[in-house]
Amino acid sequence: MDRVRVVRERIRSRRATRIVYRFVVGLLGVALTVGGLLLVPLPGPGWLIVFAGLALLATEFEPARRVLEFGRHRLSAWTAWLGRQGLVVRAAVVLGTVACVAGAIYVVALVVGVPGWVPHEFVAWVPGLQP
Repeated sequence: MDRVRVVRERIRSRRATRIVYRFVVGLLGVALTVGGLLLVPLPGPGWLIVFAGLALLATEFEPARRVLEFGRHRLSAWTAWLGRQGLVVRAAVVLGTVACVAGAIYVVALVVGVPGWVPHEFVAWVPGLQP
């Protein structure tokens, strides 16, 4: 880790490299964050990508660090709250999550179309989808 810190300090020591470095970090961080936000409604690591983008931005920009800390705090509070809940609430959260993911997949299938690898029997069973 010290080697990374040394390289980063060397980059920051010169004005031209510092500006380019901050620009590249900002560009990559925003791309990751926005890309992650676009992936949030789909199954997969959307929120993980958002947090990775914010973590990258937080290395150079104080407002991003504050947003990242806020997100970490909210996530910790949510998981602590969910851990204190009973089985019924946890099951409701799981079912709600599954319903949101299924709804997102359904909307994507309506807009983009059903991939060819999906069996036709399944497509015929789901209302509104065309094989």
